[in-house]
Amino acid sequence: MSFKPGQSIECTINTVPRAKAPSLTISRLMRRDPTIKHGLRRAQNLRRKRMHAYIRGGRMWYDREKAARIARVETGTSWTMPWTPDLAADLESVSKYISIKSA
Repeated sequence: MSFKPGQSIECTINTVPRAKAPSLTISRLMRRDPTIKHGLRRAQNLRRKRMHAYIRGGRMWYDREKAARIARVETGTSWTMPWTPDLAADLESVSKYISIKSA
């Protein structure tokens, strides 16, 4: 891959992998998108504010919300992220499921 460190790249999912490991790799790469990262951080802060605490059996219990699934692995989904050399192995392992171009 001939990208420079810090360069923005755009990735698009062509086909959804049937195996779990490539799907997890793609979702981990999607979380590097600045807008997705911001949305996840905001959702986490809102979950902390809305956390329901109650006393049961003399101790505190917490009723936590489920985490938001902002980065979904679906056909046609695209995201932009900065290129770093440590991404080469991950992108190479899922290259048959996604297309990569400079943004």
